[in-house]
Amino acid sequence: MFIPTGIFLLWFYIILIYLINTITLAQPPDFLYYVCESGANYTRNSTYQRNLGTTLSALPTTNSGLGFFNHSSGQGGDRVNSIALCRGDVNPDACLSCLNDSIVNLRRLCPNQKEAAGYYDYCLLLYSNQAISAINPTRYTVYMWNVQNATDKDRFNRDLRPLLTKMRTDAAAGGSLNKYASGNTTGPDFTTIYGLVQCTPDLSEPQCSDCLENAVNQFAAGYGGKVGGRTLTPICNFRYEIYRFFNASTLVIPPPPSSSPAPSNSLASPPVSSPSSGKSTSTTRIVILVIIVIASVMVIITFICIFVRLKKRKQTSSTENYIESETMDICNAESLQYDFRLVKAATNDFSEDNKLGRGGFGAVYKGMLGDGQHIAVKRLARDSGQGDIEFKNEVLLVAKLQHRNLVRLLGFSIEGSERVLIYEYLPNGSLDQIIFDQTKCTLLDWEKRYKIIRGVAKGLLYLHEDSRLRIIHRDLKASNVLLDGEMNAKISDFGMARLFKAEETQGDTSRIVGTYGYMAPEYAMHGQFSVKSDVFSFGVLVLETVTGQKNRCFQKGENIEDLLSFAWKNWQNKTVTNMIDPVLKTGSGSLRDIIRSIHIGLLCVQEHHVDRPTMASVVLMLNSFSLTLAVPSEPAFFMHSKTDPEMPLFHVYSSSTSSSGFDKSKMSKSSRFSVNDVSISDIVPR
Repeated sequence: MFIPTGIFLLWFYIILIYLINTITLAQPPDFLYYVCESGANYTRNSTYQRNLGTTLSALPTTNSGLGFFNHSSGQGGDRVNSIALCRGDVNPDACLSCLNDSIVNLRRLCPNQKEAAGYYDYCLLLYSNQAISAINPTRYTVYMWNVQNATDKDRFNRDLRPLLTKMRTDAAAGGSLNKYASGNTTGPDFTTIYGLVQCTPDLSEPQCSDCLENAVNQFAAGYGGKVGGRTLTPICNFRYEIYRFFNASTLVIPPPPSSSPAPSNSLASPPVSSPSSGKSTSTTRIVILVIIVIASVMVIITFICIFVRLKKRKQTSSTENYIESETMDICNAESLQYDFRLVKAATNDFSEDNKLGRGGFGAVYKGMLGDGQHIAVKRLARDSGQGDIEFKNEVLLVAKLQHRNLVRLLGFSIEGSERVLIYEYLPNGSLDQIIFDQTKCTLLDWEKRYKIIRGVAKGLLYLHEDSRLRIIHRDLKASNVLLDGEMNAKISDFGMARLFKAEETQGDTSRIVGTYGYMAPEYAMHGQFSVKSDVFSFGVLVLETVTGQKNRCFQKGENIEDLLSFAWKNWQNKTVTNMIDPVLKTGSGSLRDIIRSIHIGLLCVQEHHVDRPTMASVVLMLNSFSLTLAVPSEPAFFMHSKTDPEMPLFHVYSSSTSSSGFDKSKMSKSSRFSVNDVSISDIVPR
């Protein structure tokens, strides 16, 4: 039979397109993000490669029931451990398909690495030669966000936060098969905010809660106010958007396989039963079973809630007793308490015209009392991370502190849910409002800046050694240094301060608070803090004061880089004058004194806390120009990220390691540009 050439070519073209599409569709889609850990590789045809194949082949058969997979094989150094987790709203078929794609794609992209992780929207996969519990999740943490900012960031964050908190609590309280929660809330301008959170079910309730809390707060600290975003880690993740991106129903536990399957060479007949009686009996059993399960779950949830509340109350009581036993009871400080009506009248009912600014825990207002005295009023925001403990902490601390370089607390006011602190009014505001402003910075010549540096040093020395209790500030930064009419420096904001007895030198905490760029590495990474943590913050502040630029975005011409890195390079190259604020170069200040201050600042930001001087030594260095200074070594560079250094942590900041550079080739195209699911401006791995 003769086929015209044109028809033949048409059919050939159609078949070719079909084959190309078939081959293309057979390829697994790109990951949102993946990591091939280069620390350890395996050789071809090795025992590890065989164990890896065995492990990943068996992994899809280990479903715990709700999309969590966990399998290991091999011994010793050739042992392979793997986990996979499907999103809680994904049906079993889509979950299994996503896992299979992950296995194929990750082995193709990481052909000889012993450890690798890959993220899809529906699932994640991680395998390693280490125990999964021993892997640092921050190595694989990825942030993704929508390019659009909320119109009212503060209100958007206030509406979002309770939703994330509720979902975190619900997910953490989940059982051993599922730790997933989703929900929505009403945001600004009647928008609806949707969110979901999830942990691997092998985590305990506190572990899940901590992981989600850290993920949320780290994202909020750097990218808060975006209308959509997510944090992905191997053990937990969260996401929120202003559109529904998840299914309303969650995964259904698949029925277990039959314990006695029919032989493949025989026909199995279904059991015969009466249509009416069998259906009625089955329905009754199901109803009874559902009632029992619901009742059991409600009883368990009730006991968990009671237990958590009692535990929280016990911890709160313990903290309160410690603070009050070391200082005084706030309820007995009647001489410091102001009538709330007087405070409202003094600030014109907290009017916007009287607003001086906003800190991490609330807005600050200017006011004037009936006797003509000017005051500064800090009004605790109801949605802030600060509660009664932090409020009491600041009142009890600052009321006992008397030093010319510490801001003076005049009193406080409590009425209902309102918490207000009244301070002396300092007309020149905070240091950051002047030195980082191109116009106002001219008000501070070197003499004034040096006076500010010495004033802050004396204030810290008082806190560390001269007050009755040793106090670590934990949030020293330019915005917490206030200036009076004569440009005298006064340290403010003691809501995060910690008290020590005279014989105590350091402490540990899992609740890390503070501000990016000012935190010492041992505190940010391990939660270890001491007086040397404040010394590090002071060193950063000194370098900012000399340069007139923020610590994480030092600008020289068109280049923007890390201030500590820039200072160290210029110190090594003997080009320190390159980093001095141009305003100071044209003034009458001594170049020798300015360079000496940079030298002191570098000594304070040494990586190891034992290499940093005490504040007593710093004060001596600042006052004695004949004293020989030690030679500084390379400072700590532990936070290389795009996070705004002035963004305070919401109320907990997770310990993390450094943010290393990443290869853009590891991101799919859909991750770099706008897609239907979410518009991504960038992805930041940790």
